[in-house]
Amino acid sequence: MRFHKAFLLIFLFTLVGYTVQAQDSEDYEYTSEFVWGVNKNTNGGLIGGFVLKKSIRLNENQFQTFGLELMNVKHPKEARISNPLNGNSFIWGKENYLYSIRLQYGREQVIFKKASFQGLQIHAILAGGPTIGLLAPYYIQNSQGVNEPFDPEKHVDFNSILGTGNILQGIGESEVKFGLNLKPALSFEFGAFKSNVSGIELGLMFEGFTEEIILVPNASNKQFFTSFFVTLFYGRRR
Repeated sequence: MRFHKAFLLIFLFTLVGYTVQAQDSEDYEYTSEFVWGVNKNTNGGLIGGFVLKKSIRLNENQFQTFGLELMNVKHPKEARISNPLNGNSFIWGKENYLYSIRLQYGREQVIFKKASFQGLQIHAILAGGPTIGLLAPYYIQNSQGVNEPFDPEKHVDFNSILGTGNILQGIGESEVKFGLNLKPALSFEFGAFKSNVSGIELGLMFEGFTEEIILVPNASNKQFFTSFFVTLFYGRRR
C-alpha cells in the first residue's frame, strides 16, 4: 500500500508540475537516447530484473521507444526457509521459475522540460508488446546431495531438502509461454550533464499469458500479473 500511495503522490505532483515552465536556458539538442536500468517491483525479489531502452526523437516533446526487459517473476506465497542441519536456504513448495522477456514499443511525451544544466525533466510513458516467458524447473538438493527438480508429490518433508540447485540450473529445460505486456509510467530525469541522463522510472506493469503459470503448485496461481515498479536508469544522449 505504501508503494501505491507513493506512486499516486508523484503522479499528482506531476499533474501540478505540468503547468509550470522550465527555467529559460539554452537547450541541448539530441536525436536519440540509450539507457539501461535496474528494476525493483512488487512481483520480484531484491532485484526484479534489468532494462534496456532506445529512444528516438519524433519532435520537440515526443519520442518513440524500443525496449527490452528481463525479469524474474515470483509468486507472492514463496517462502524461503533454512535446513536445520546445514543452514542452507531454499524456497519450500516452489516448482518453477518464471523468467519474463518483454519486448516493448512505446511513446514518451515530455511534460516538464528541464534547463540544460539543472532541474528535473518528467516524461509520461506508455509502452507494450509481446512477452516470451521461460518457465524453468526449480532445482533443489535432496538428502543424498543430488540436485533434482522439486516435485510436490515426492518432496513432502522439507527437512529432507539440503538446499537449492545451482544458479540457472534447469534453464535449458524451460517451457516457453507467450503473453503480452503493457506499461504506463512516469520518468524523472536528473543530472547536470547535457549528454548523460540518469533518473528513476515509476509505473505499473500489466502482463498476461495464454495460460495459467504454475509457480507454486499448492497455492493459487495466475494467468495475469500486475505490479508496481521503480527502475533506476543511466544512459547517454546524442
